[in-house]
Order: sequence, then structure tokens, then C-alpha cells
Amino acid sequence: MSSTASGKNGTWRNWGGTVAARPAREVAPASVEELAAAIRRAAEDGLKVKAVGSGHSFTSIAATDGVLIRPQLLTGIRHIDREAGTVTAEAGTPLKRLNVALAREGLSLANMGDIMEQTVSGATSTGTHGTGRDSASIAAQIKALELVTADGSVLTCSEKENPEVFAAARIGLGALGVVTAITFAVEPIFLLTAREEPMPFARVLAEFDELWTENEHFEFYWFPHTGSTNTKRNNRSAGPEKPVGQLAGWFEDELLSNGVFQVAQWVGRAVPATIPAIAQVSSKALSARTYTDIPYKVFTSPRRVRFVEMEYAVPREAVVETLRELKAMVERSGLRVSFPVEVRTAPADDITLSTASGRDSAYIAVHMVKGTPFQRYFTSAERIFTAHEGRPHWGKIHTRDAEYFAGVYPRFEEFTALRDRLDPDRLFQNDYLRRVLGA
Repeated sequence: MSSTASGKNGTWRNWGGTVAARPAREVAPASVEELAAAIRRAAEDGLKVKAVGSGHSFTSIAATDGVLIRPQLLTGIRHIDREAGTVTAEAGTPLKRLNVALAREGLSLANMGDIMEQTVSGATSTGTHGTGRDSASIAAQIKALELVTADGSVLTCSEKENPEVFAAARIGLGALGVVTAITFAVEPIFLLTAREEPMPFARVLAEFDELWTENEHFEFYWFPHTGSTNTKRNNRSAGPEKPVGQLAGWFEDELLSNGVFQVAQWVGRAVPATIPAIAQVSSKALSARTYTDIPYKVFTSPRRVRFVEMEYAVPREAVVETLRELKAMVERSGLRVSFPVEVRTAPADDITLSTASGRDSAYIAVHMVKGTPFQRYFTSAERIFTAHEGRPHWGKIHTRDAEYFAGVYPRFEEFTALRDRLDPDRLFQNDYLRRVLGA
């Protein structure tokens, strides 16, 4: 797994370079039985256990000085049930492999995030999502899952079997056990037409409700220091397929979105005063385009510029006000922000600690290039997000703790009670979980 973040001399590092850990030992189990044995052995040796995916979380959610479980041998599709419309994948399967394999079988997930480097269990356990009016996060598409709990036993759960575990474990933060397989709802493959076009920030905010109502998947990027955005609307299409041409795709996705963008980031890091001018140019570099393709080719795009990120879910009705406050803060602060702000939505779901649990949500993500100081920007943004009862993405930078979460998640205690039952000795504990779930 080339995307798995790692390091030299036994140090594990994440993709964004924000976390390093030195586990006592690393295990790459080739079966559920081997994994269960590794968990039992860790408990006997008095070591904590954490499973890692591809290291795409910016928080230390997967860090441990105990036993680090690597997923690369627990990959592949176990079973496709066309009648039930489900696919069961091993936990370590990268989303990219899942998407390609499904497409080959004429199937697709209903919705997905904007990158596909993560493993299926890493993506779902942290609540990874795309954007959607009616279709929700990747975890909300789970029909069943299998996990190994602290005593080494294998537990399966679904709406019918162990429903109280199912309610929580779909976004389990690695706190309830190690996920070994996930069954997703899938459907016959379909086409999406993407319409990308620049639009003034003021217009997007004024028409946000219409843009959200009229499109199955609406998202936009706002370029700080400008009044410009780039909007993207994805809707199901009868076809025909009209993919982005290879040359145009290379020019727009690789050269502009990754190559020129990387150079702009380097210049911005060297001379921060140039950032507003660069932002003006960047915001106008991307022109309107329309293309039609299978879902994963429309939903996802390569991200080669490494960054750090904070993302909060606010109630959907609060998104316009929150964005106005964010823009005013950037203008007032003298900050130089070279990375666009990403805005997406999700419908309410029924997962205990989902950022969209029980409420229609809008996501606002702020980014900084890896290696640039991000604290002042993120702290100021977080103050705005939390004033709107925002819920931070579990895998992205935030400073919230259990006390805060108990206030913004009505079912928080339901999750911690289940954790007490499944992991009474805190075998899966680490510093991050101690902070966000309490000791």
C-alpha cells in the first residue's frame, strides 16, 4: 500500500506530517483469526492496540506506543450479493480498489468523498463524507460490519443483529474494536454529469438554498482574499458518457489543480505578502467545464499537494452566516490564506457520533499547506464554528474534548456506555480517545 504513511526506524507518521508514533511492535495480520490472536496477546502483554489505515487523519486518532495493526493483508472483496445490493470488503481495502472493483462488476456506491486513498475502515471510522442533498457519508451506506473486540471475540452487527453496536460502530473512532470487514449498500452503476463553474461568493451565499435544493450533490470552493468561488454540481444523467479528455484532464487536474497550485503554495510560503494576488489569479484559473462519467471518476480527484485541515459540520441552516463570519475574520486578521475553503453538505443520519447525526449539516473545511503555521487561522476559524455548535471531523485538526462533545452530540453517553461494555479495560485507548471520549 504505497499510500500508507510510514517512517524510518519503527516510527509511524501520518500523511499530513502532523503525527508521529513509535509503536512497541507492528503486526500485519493475514486473517481475522490472526488479528484476534494479536489483540489477545497485546492484552496479555499489557499493551494498547490501534489499527491504522492509510494515515489520512490529521489527528492522532490512530497513534499508539503499543501494538500497531497494519491492514495491508486484510484487503479485497469477500462477497457481492446482487440480490441484496451489497458488497462486503475487508477492512484494509483502499477505497480506490473498492471503486475500481465495483465498476468492473457494474456497481457503485451512491456517494463518496473527494479522495480515495483511504482504507474502507479508516474512512468510515472517522466519518469521511462527500457532499449530498439526499445521500449521506460513506458510513451511512454501511449495511453490516464485523469487528474484533477487546477480548478477541468476533462481533457482527447490522440493523437486526446487535443493533446498538451497529448504531455506534459505523463511526466507531477505533474505540470499540478493530473493524475487519464492512458490508456496503451498492447499486447498479450510473452516470453523473458534473458542472463546474466559477461564481461570485456573494451569489453562492444568496442562492445557497436553491443550489442545494436543485442539485443532488452541490459543493464549492471559496478562495480567501477574493470574492470568487468555484462551484461543482453533480447530478445523475442518462448519458452519454463524456469524460474529461486526457489532455484537458491533465491540464486541469494535474497542472492547474496540483502543479501550478503547488508552485503557488511555494511562492506563498516564501513571500506571504503575495498570497492575495496569487489567490486572485488562482480563482480565475479554473474555467467552467461539464463532463459525464461513472461516479468515482466524478466524485474523487487527485490531491498531490500535502496540507493540514480542519473541518466542522454546522447545522445546514447556519452555513451562510458561518461563512460570512469566516470571510470577515480572514479580512480583519491580516492572515494570509493560500488554500481554498471547501463547503459541502450532508443529510441527517442515525449514527451515534456522525457529524450529521440527527441534523442536516453543512461542512466547512479550512486548509493550510503542510509546513506552514496554521494555528492562528485554525483557532480563529474554530471559534466561529463552535459558536454555531459545530462538530469537528474526527480525523481532522480540532481542539475539542469530551465535555464539548457531550453538549453537541445528544447521544454521546450512548456511545461511551457501549465503549464501557465492549472495552472496559481501554485496550483501544490512546491520548486522542482519552481527550474526545473522556477517560
